[in-house]
Amino acid sequence: MILAAGFGTRLRPLTDELPKPLVPVGDRAAVAHIADRLAKAGIAEAVLNTHHLAEAFTPRRIAALPLRLRVIHEPSILGTAGGVANAAPLLGDGEVILWNGDILADVDIAALLEIHRAARAPATMVIAPRPHGEGTVGVDPTGAIVRLRGELFGDEVSGGDFLGIYAIGPALRARLPREGCLIGDGCLPALRAGQRIASFPVTTAWDDIGSIASYLRANRRWLGRVGQGNHVGEGAVIAAGVTIEDSVIGAGAELRGHGVVRGAVIWPGARAEAPLEDAVVTTTGLVVRG
Repeated sequence: MILAAGFGTRLRPLTDELPKPLVPVGDRAAVAHIADRLAKAGIAEAVLNTHHLAEAFTPRRIAALPLRLRVIHEPSILGTAGGVANAAPLLGDGEVILWNGDILADVDIAALLEIHRAARAPATMVIAPRPHGEGTVGVDPTGAIVRLRGELFGDEVSGGDFLGIYAIGPALRARLPREGCLIGDGCLPALRAGQRIASFPVTTAWDDIGSIASYLRANRRWLGRVGQGNHVGEGAVIAAGVTIEDSVIGAGAELRGHGVVRGAVIWPGARAEAPLEDAVVTTTGLVVRG
C-alpha cells in the first residue's frame, strides 16, 4: 500500500498544486519511482489512498504505472493507521508492505519480507543506520527497535532514521483503529506490551521529498543516478540565450530569457525565465526558491 492521503504541509506551496506523490522527480512523478521499485520486486498490485487533491490521481496518471493501482478515497483523512484499516477489503489477508508516498529509496522488498517473517514481529521498520542516540529510532544488538518517539524499551547500540516504509503482519493490522497513526496507535502499543518490532537497515541513499530543499536534492540525486548533467523532457523548448546546469526541465516546458538556469526543476508544461537558480517552477508559473 502506498500512503498518499497526506496534506504535504512542509512542501507547500508545491502541494497546493499537486499531492506530494505526484510531484515530478526527474522524468516521472514520485509515485512512479515507488511503483517501479515495487514492480521490480514482483508486486503486481498495490492500493493507494487519497484525500488531499484526490482528483489529481487521474486514470491517465494511474494507467502509466508499472503495476495495477487500486485507489481508495478517504473523504475524511484517517491517518496512517486508519488508512490501512480502511483499505483492508482491498488488501486482503496477511502481510502488507507500506510505503509513504513521499519517500524515494532503493529497498530490497524480498529481503525485507524475509527478515520480517524470520523475526515473527508485528512490524518491521526500514531504517537508515546512524550512530547511537541519533535519528528517529534506536535498535539493540539483535536489530529490534528499542527507541521510538522518545520512549525506551531496551539497550540501544545504534540509532537510525525511519524511512516510512514497513512490513506489517496480520496481528498488528487487526488492532489498528479506524482513525489514527500507525506508529502511535500500532507500533508503540506493541512495544509497550513487550512485543518485538524488527528493523531492516538500508545503506543506500534515500530521499524524503517533504521540503523544498529536499525536493531539489532528490532531483539532483536522480540526475546523478541516471548519469545526466541535465534532463530535458520531450518537447521542451530552451531559448538560445539560456544555459542549463544541474537542472530538470519537464516535458513541454519552455525556458525563456538569457543567462544560466542552475539547480532548477521546471515542471512539465511550465514557463520559466532565466536566470534562475535553486528554484522550482510549477505548471501554473509559481516560482519557489530553495
